[in-house]
Amino acid sequence: MKTTAARPVVHWEAAHAAVRGAVGWAEEAGIAINVAVVDAGGNLAAFLRMPGAFLHSIDIAIDKAYTAAGFGLPTGAWPQALAAHSPAVRQGIPMRPRMVCFGGGLPLQHEGQLIGGIGVSGGSELEDEACARAGLMAIGLWQTDKEPA
Repeated sequence: MKTTAARPVVHWEAAHAAVRGAVGWAEEAGIAINVAVVDAGGNLAAFLRMPGAFLHSIDIAIDKAYTAAGFGLPTGAWPQALAAHSPAVRQGIPMRPRMVCFGGGLPLQHEGQLIGGIGVSGGSELEDEACARAGLMAIGLWQTDKEPA
């Protein structure tokens, strides 16, 4: 029988700290957001809806986290990633259920392994992504010298 090494997972404390970091940035910016953290399997680990955040943004935030975790790619990077593909792929991928191809979702990577994603919805794409980065910074998974996603 083969065994595999243990895979890092998003601990509930880290998931909640990431949510708090994202919400803290949103409060300072004066916006109301929904923020979700999922594990590598796309399972919800933490979620918060700020008072006044758009109701439809609940699912968008969760799906941004899901998309980032599923591909290990920031959701805002999809337009560029799809540019090299056929028109069928460029049109088809964004039509997939739960697929989000605009900013606000970032993968969670720890020691080179994809362990989940964070998704934010409620502000502009730039604001959502800044909130997501703040969430990653709160748990030490984003360095300020890193290139923007």
